[in-house]
Amino acid sequence: MVVVLKPIHDVAKIKRVVVSTYQSVSGTGKEAIRELEKQTLAIFQQNEVKSEVYPHQIAFNCLPHIDVFSENGYTKEELKMINETKKIMEDESIGITATTVRVPVFYGHSESVNIETAKKITPNEVRDILARAPGVMVVDNPKKNEYPLAIDAAGKDETFVGRIREDASIEKGIDLWIVSDNIRKGAALNAVQIAEILVEHHYW
Repeated sequence: MVVVLKPIHDVAKIKRVVVSTYQSVSGTGKEAIRELEKQTLAIFQQNEVKSEVYPHQIAFNCLPHIDVFSENGYTKEELKMINETKKIMEDESIGITATTVRVPVFYGHSESVNIETAKKITPNEVRDILARAPGVMVVDNPKKNEYPLAIDAAGKDETFVGRIREDASIEKGIDLWIVSDNIRKGAALNAVQIAEILVEHHYW
């Protein structure tokens, strides 16, 4: 999300972010991938569906629950998104709220993101900004049913963004749909890129 938001923030200053995530089971690990496989087969074979990794059935279901709940009702994953976004964007003034959802997808996290900016910015301006942003791929042609999909992002390094449109409910709002391979961009690629920076600056 931040890969997409930071270039916009640099131009129009983001005041508030409302994000709902749709996160794949691979974010939990191999056991969760296997659980989704087993549950899907069990349903088709009309056998008992067992839930061991997640508190509820994940196959053909959505769980609005990632990590443990805190006393304020947010989960640890949601609080992490809020705190880390402010830290990475280097702006504690940004208002952020998040709802994280586990979905029956093997690889690829998707996010519905609504932002409110201090400066008015149009969807076309957002597309131009993101088209120049490193590591971002704009896929945004609704007339041809072209928008980011988890199955298309799987195995790729880029962060994909589409459904870029003006929020009709507020004066300075933009809606976005963001998708990325959580294993590559969220973990492996990030580790490699951080290591490259460390080597480049002689930190080791």
